[in-house]
Amino acid sequence: MASAAEQLAANLNVEAFSKATELHKRLIFTMVALIVYRIGCYIPIPGINMSAFLQAFQGQAGGVLGMFNMFSGGAVRNMAVFALNVMPYISSSIIVQLMGTIYPPWEKLRKEGGEAGRKQLNQYTRYLTVILALFQSFGIAMGLQAGQGIVDNPGIFFTVCTVATLTGGTLFLMWLGEQITSRGVGNGVSLIIFAGIVAVFPRYIHQATELARTGAMNGGALLVILALVIAVTVAIVFMERSQRRLLVQYPKRQVGNRMFGGDTSFLPLKINTSGVIPPIFASSLLLLPATVMGFAANANLPSWLQWLPGAVGQLQHGRPAFMVLYGALIIFFCFFYTSVVFNPEDTAENLRKYGGFMPGIRPGKRTAEYLDFVLTRLTVIGAAYIAVVCLLPEILIGYYNAPFYMGGTSVLIVVSVTMDTVTQIQSHLLAHQYEGLIKKSKLRGSRGR
Repeated sequence: MASAAEQLAANLNVEAFSKATELHKRLIFTMVALIVYRIGCYIPIPGINMSAFLQAFQGQAGGVLGMFNMFSGGAVRNMAVFALNVMPYISSSIIVQLMGTIYPPWEKLRKEGGEAGRKQLNQYTRYLTVILALFQSFGIAMGLQAGQGIVDNPGIFFTVCTVATLTGGTLFLMWLGEQITSRGVGNGVSLIIFAGIVAVFPRYIHQATELARTGAMNGGALLVILALVIAVTVAIVFMERSQRRLLVQYPKRQVGNRMFGGDTSFLPLKINTSGVIPPIFASSLLLLPATVMGFAANANLPSWLQWLPGAVGQLQHGRPAFMVLYGALIIFFCFFYTSVVFNPEDTAENLRKYGGFMPGIRPGKRTAEYLDFVLTRLTVIGAAYIAVVCLLPEILIGYYNAPFYMGGTSVLIVVSVTMDTVTQIQSHLLAHQYEGLIKKSKLRGSRGR
């Protein structure tokens, strides 16, 4: 016999969707917010000579700037007010979460502070976002002025204006992402990055087909790349839905003349517990510093900075240094973020508190050790899978001169965010269906009286 949840899921259809008015409002709010974000990606910061900037951009479009432009939804190419995107916010989240594991006061807030502690850490994240955005926008302003003819009137006024504009754009996107999370559907920050990637996909696909049409890239190679994209998408869906289910049993207990408990359930552990966070974190740490250095490398540098262009060249896509750093950061953040979102000791304690146990394993410390044992091995598989998916385009660049935007990180983010958003939509529909069943049961009960 199907469970109540399965019966509700079977009733999810167009009719159920049409009646979910609350979900409609959330979807409309999400769409309007993303449209506002896309409009901001076409509003350039003042004082930029766009023709000169586009010429400088084209020189690095196949490297760091090209990938950062993809994450920002084309805002870098337009040098728009949202050129920094949400990367400072992501970087500050990394720092706060890392400090929450090694800095005792923040660790206490994270573990024992409850909702108030979480809000306090979120406030620290916002403060740090402002600092990072100010620092990074100042670096971009100085890098733009170092380029030949990019800025119409270099000077302190342009620097202040650029810093204020880019920092304000990042803070607005941070606020917009929080509003999407609370009043819309899905994770706001992830959806902003998702919208940016999807928005530039058509242009990148057109560029790839033009390369094949003009003979710059073999047509067979293009078909191979498209086949790899499909294969990677299927692999991502399979891995993201895969999980290890640990059997949990609850003993029977007698209360009066009735027996309670004796149930069995499963504790699901995903292979990729960290989701899309590791590649986003790794990209945010690698891309922006390299972007600023890329602008500065084109300027007339003093003798003691002549090494900078060579260092920037090693951080381009397809280069061994970039691939090693990128893969190492992805693996590190897989383990780090998994340890943040899942604590074996807390899970074992909660199981013991409610009388649950795993067959053959003693409750408490032994259960925590077993959970850590299983989770570590799952994370090894998950980290290897994410590293392979994200490094695949880098290999294509290095050995086959293929456009990096055709796979890897972008596909991982798009597929994962899509699956998460669809899951949240289904959850809202299930909640609406459940509320409808409760109302019907209450109405029948009142009629029966």
